[in-house]
Amino acid sequence: MWAQSSFKGIATTGILYIVPTPIGNLEDMTVRAVKILQEVDLIAAEDTRVTRKLCNYFNIDTPVSSYHEHNKIISGNKLISMLLEGKNIAIVSDAGTPGISDPGYEIVRDAVNEQIHVVSLPGCNAAITALSASGLPTDNFIFFGFLSRNKKDKRIELESLKTAKQTIILYESPHRLKETLSLMCEIFGNRRVTLARELTKIYEEYIRGTISEAIEYLAKESIKGEFCLIIEGNTSEEPHEDYWWEVLTVIEHVKHYQDKEQLSNKDAIKKVAMDRDIPKREVYSEYHGL
Repeated sequence: MWAQSSFKGIATTGILYIVPTPIGNLEDMTVRAVKILQEVDLIAAEDTRVTRKLCNYFNIDTPVSSYHEHNKIISGNKLISMLLEGKNIAIVSDAGTPGISDPGYEIVRDAVNEQIHVVSLPGCNAAITALSASGLPTDNFIFFGFLSRNKKDKRIELESLKTAKQTIILYESPHRLKETLSLMCEIFGNRRVTLARELTKIYEEYIRGTISEAIEYLAKESIKGEFCLIIEGNTSEEPHEDYWWEVLTVIEHVKHYQDKEQLSNKDAIKKVAMDRDIPKREVYSEYHGL
């Protein structure tokens, strides 16, 4: 157990700052974020070229080093060493909040393990921005991020989300969007969905409707930019525990007792009639196709 008091007492190490950056509109950069980037000893960036443009815009002359998915182990170890020496470091991604479908989780984990103070600044995030304007329930949601590129794995992931009652938030690239929507319609059914792209930029667009309507709309449009998908949760009622058979046809119900309990046709039909509170002759007729 370790309790971090972010703004009380004196830290014995440097501080790792998690600094969100604009997802499109530079005016969304907070005053505090600019101040922190100006004051730290180093900025660890997903792409140094992108971050230097941001720094130039806000007159930030702090040194920038690379920290991304492909060098996160080597670079992360160096950053931890610097923090232990008392250096303050800010980590940024190209856009949005580090660690949310972007590099950042591992360095935060390692810093926490070393009892290094980690201070996160509030700021831009595409998922929350899109959710708040989606028109779908916002009180309870699941953020999944990017689905697998492999179609088989993607199908498995969507199947795992199928029964979730919460609103679902996904990210998807433009060239995989149509395939993903088609799979969603097949697995989820034709739910309500909001597609958001180019958030905070001049070409910002929200596409609201059903999944099938979104597929139809995109068939006529050029698909550009990364998309945030906000999908309605499962609104179907679950069968009551005592009425598990409601999802079965009469024939499936009879076969269930034949296969699972090894009952004869006569006994299985009798039990189905009792479950459903209907005459045996109705079950018999339907089972035999009479």
